[in-house]
Amino acid sequence: MTSSSSSWTTEENKAFERALAVYDKDASDRWDNVARAIGGAKTLEEVKNHYELLVKDVKDIESGKVPCPKYWTTDSD
Repeated sequence: MTSSSSSWTTEENKAFERALAVYDKDASDRWDNVARAIGGAKTLEEVKNHYELLVKDVKDIESGKVPCPKYWTTDSD
């Protein structure tokens, strides 16, 4: 099955995130397990690339490169 690493469905992303939480980061078979948890829709390389993009996004957010969104609030005071 061919797929673009830039086009992940909401369901694939949820499965990916759950699998990252389940499979130990130091396990030798982590990426195989994560890829399997997504249902075989992504290759091992696509899974690893998706993770690297996630790490980069988190670093950008933590370093302030990405502004925090402004949420609308309603005050009932």
